[in-house]
Amino acid sequence: MATASQIENRPVIEVRGGYRLPPGLKRNLPLYLFSRFFRPGNPIRLFEYLAATFGRVSSYRIGPSRVVVINDPELIREVLISQPQNFIKERTQRRMKILLGEGLITSDGEIHKRQRRIAAPAFHRQRIQNYASLMVERAAAMRDSWQPSVEMDASAEMMRLALQIVARTLFNSDVTSDVQQINDEVNAIMRLYNFLVALPRAEDLLHLPIPGLMRFKRARKRLDAIVYRMIEVRRKSGVDGGDLLSMLLASRDDEADHTGMTDEQLRDEVLTIFLAGYETVANALAWTWLLLGQNPQAEARLHAEIDTVLGGRLPTLEDLPQLRYAEMVLAESMRLYPPAWAMGRQATSDVEIGPYKLPEGTYIFFSQYIIQRDPAFFPDPLRFDPERFTVENKTGRPRFAYFPFGGGNRQCIGESFAWMEAILTLVTLAQRWRLRLVPNQRIEVQPKITLRPKYGIRVVPGLR
Repeated sequence: MATASQIENRPVIEVRGGYRLPPGLKRNLPLYLFSRFFRPGNPIRLFEYLAATFGRVSSYRIGPSRVVVINDPELIREVLISQPQNFIKERTQRRMKILLGEGLITSDGEIHKRQRRIAAPAFHRQRIQNYASLMVERAAAMRDSWQPSVEMDASAEMMRLALQIVARTLFNSDVTSDVQQINDEVNAIMRLYNFLVALPRAEDLLHLPIPGLMRFKRARKRLDAIVYRMIEVRRKSGVDGGDLLSMLLASRDDEADHTGMTDEQLRDEVLTIFLAGYETVANALAWTWLLLGQNPQAEARLHAEIDTVLGGRLPTLEDLPQLRYAEMVLAESMRLYPPAWAMGRQATSDVEIGPYKLPEGTYIFFSQYIIQRDPAFFPDPLRFDPERFTVENKTGRPRFAYFPFGGGNRQCIGESFAWMEAILTLVTLAQRWRLRLVPNQRIEVQPKITLRPKYGIRVVPGLR
């Protein structure tokens, strides 16, 4: 863990106005377009270069904006825990408001606090426990559908499974045509994600006939029509479907005006839960199959735990405390391939962080992908080693050396839901199958909202 004196000794560059900035790129970022480290579609390369060249804190300019990249756990704690009032979500995440509105991922300030208060009961531990058997049921059906020696894409299969689970838990529905269309439209919008982020002031240009924005608007219009119709039907029926939508409809802000969510607020949260709950777990599981295929000893230990704990029966919620190695496998997988690979904030005023004084408007990024591969916190960082997550090995590690679900008052509200889903589905599938990697395939990360395998992960199932 970095000490206060070590933080204070970070390199500082004095600039006009009395600001103190970290070292970094001398030219404006777009001027590095043809450099090996700058690929607009893969910002991870830039973050890797900055960390290797300038250390845990660096800076650059993109157009008129200044960006500071922080991969120091203590300084991240300052931003997220000590001074959250001085920051709002940065532009890239706020840009998602044109899809997610004022959902929990994108909202700030009092709106976020209110939405979190209303949504919290839907994610109460006792409530989400009811979904455990449903998750296992869906995973068991998928494992029964696999055929030995028939090649498949593990990433696509995990997406398919996660879609089935989110359809049931969010809407108490199978993957109906409505749910499938929501999925199709969200995926269409995600394919436009880099364009939407890169286009200056895209949210102010939606009325213009720009082809990419026109495709986005058409997809969003179709998406809204489906979601609003589902909300209207459920609200009129008054039926508690035992799902997250029913909980969101019934919840009230008991700390303030005792009112619930409007249809627009419900729409924003439904899409937020759909995207976050679907993409995050599916990608975590896909990367886990890759790592288990590359590390047969860890795979064998996982299978041994499953056999010992379950004895051939399907897992239940009560088994989770005994499935410790499965949890460690997933934790290590999310260390190497965090579904949420970066996050950011923007300073709302001049602010001091450690030895730095940053001007108002500065964008601050921290990347789970980078910091969770830092050898100071994880020796031999590219090695897959679930033992890093024993209680003993976690003790003494800085809080923000590992934060796949974020932190501070913006900690992911669905974290316990995601852990439960990931563990139960992993052990249900691994109880019967080993997934062997197809040799000589190209594995590459695709950093969009979540960290996807760009070309999928080709595997061949083999019975244990």
